[in-house]
Amino acid sequence: MSSDAAASKISLVQLALQLPRMATELPSLVRGAIGLTRKPDARDSVGSVFQELARRQPDRPFIRFEGASISYGDANERVNRFADVLVQHGVRRGDVVAILMKNRPETLLLTLAAVKLGAVAGMLNHNQRGDVLAHSLSLLDGRVLVVGEECDEAILSLPADPQAETVLSDDELEKLAADANPSNPAVCESIQAKERAFYIFTSGTTGLPKASLMTHFRWLKSMSGLGAMGVRLRRNDTLYCALPLYHNNALTVSLSSVLSAGATLAIARSFSASRFWDDAKLNGATAFVYIGEVCRYLLNQPARPSDRDNGIRLMVGNGLRPEIWTEFTERFGIDRVAEFYGASECNIAFVNALGVERTAGICPLPYAVVEFDPDTGRARRAADGRLRRVGTGGVGLLLSKVTDRAPFDGYTDPDASESKLVRDAFKDGDCWFDTGDLVRSQGFMHVAFVDRLGDTFRWKGENVATTEVEGAVSAHPAIEQAVVYGVAVPGTDGKAGMAAVTVREGHEFDGARLAVDLFDRLPSYAMPLFVRIVDSLEATSTFKSRKVELREEGYADTVDRLYVLAGRQGGYRPAYDGYARAVADGTAPGA
Repeated sequence: MSSDAAASKISLVQLALQLPRMATELPSLVRGAIGLTRKPDARDSVGSVFQELARRQPDRPFIRFEGASISYGDANERVNRFADVLVQHGVRRGDVVAILMKNRPETLLLTLAAVKLGAVAGMLNHNQRGDVLAHSLSLLDGRVLVVGEECDEAILSLPADPQAETVLSDDELEKLAADANPSNPAVCESIQAKERAFYIFTSGTTGLPKASLMTHFRWLKSMSGLGAMGVRLRRNDTLYCALPLYHNNALTVSLSSVLSAGATLAIARSFSASRFWDDAKLNGATAFVYIGEVCRYLLNQPARPSDRDNGIRLMVGNGLRPEIWTEFTERFGIDRVAEFYGASECNIAFVNALGVERTAGICPLPYAVVEFDPDTGRARRAADGRLRRVGTGGVGLLLSKVTDRAPFDGYTDPDASESKLVRDAFKDGDCWFDTGDLVRSQGFMHVAFVDRLGDTFRWKGENVATTEVEGAVSAHPAIEQAVVYGVAVPGTDGKAGMAAVTVREGHEFDGARLAVDLFDRLPSYAMPLFVRIVDSLEATSTFKSRKVELREEGYADTVDRLYVLAGRQGGYRPAYDGYARAVADGTAPGA
């Protein structure tokens, strides 16, 4: 076993050292454990949890935004007014309310209004443009689409009118809400946990985004298991969220943790590494939510004497890399890291409830870490047709068992849902969800995240589907074929996009025009940072192996005809020394 694998194993001594801290937070643990016994047919929902807190503590702050506060009582009244406007436009239980807005209190209040009616909040990614956004809107087929003024550019990029029965601007919504009914909608009390709450968009290997379903039941399980038992906020805590509200770390992890404790959620308009700590302090934050990239960007900022003077005692999120874990917590004075592992569509989650370093934590539900095929990214079957688990300290593909206690809610597309399932894995009739992620089995039901497998890679906290990017690159007049893959850039989290392309006969590679075309077609996080011109990309039976070879070569010095992204105006220009470092530092244009 390698030294890295041995060092990452969890010991009984490590767990025992955390018990005194756990004992002081026993009430929250008990509350969470009781909550996990909730049944899918319980009359419980996101809206009813929020509504009950507004009744019990109307004067306590619920949202903070740029230094201003909104109490639970006032927030509930605004939510009810928004809900009444939605009802006036035909929204009923089970309908979809599509929301295209950036971070601000109104976005969250509108989301709560939808779920209090038993409708489904379709959380659109405001980075999407053109055909990709049109596809997402078609999946939702919303009864109402609400568009924030800040997202007008996204709507203008659509090839046709947005697919929704009614389109409201945020300004129209506010004007109508002024005269709307502020009372709690009666339907909220009858909503069952098994009903749909949110659609969260996630990219996959099929190319276009998929709408992942989040039921009230799964959200409530997060509130109990992750919020009450893992994060364990106190009532006087304020959790700072600089992640977009269409992200599950914001809508599920942050909101459920806050409502579990009756605490406060501070919303940032957007993430800024240079303003992060000042904005958190302005809003009185005592905790914050992260993805790994956030931590890396913050650590790359110049050190300040006030780095530890930030008021933060706790951070919750996923993707904090082991190599920067201690450096980050010591520099910024963080007492506890509630790292977790989960995904929008995944039916289980791991959470570092015990506060052990360098782990995504523990999961009491059935899972398996199995051997995999690096070429296909799929679980490897042995000669008998069954899968094989890796040993403690080993790295493998994470599968989660689909059971009544841990159902797989799936996507709006049944075929996409079925493609994520592994059947007859260990015995006839069993069913497992393929997360597509590599983890290290650490022992004592703990795992550590290692990497993303398959054709999907993560950049800037978003899943990038290679087929979507390949389609956009191939649509350029000078490009004959394109293969897209993720490559590691030292000092960053996730993988940066790289395209290997062939140029059509009689055409010249125009890096400036290609960049403009791709910026018009792709979300910013999906833009390839590297473009490599190759002589051929044969589509043969060994194509997958060729793609692996290209990925391994990456952007090495030995690679000829390599171009790098210099922003929309700079286009793709010949590669130069120091570009990778500029990407890691966040100073590379367009990266």
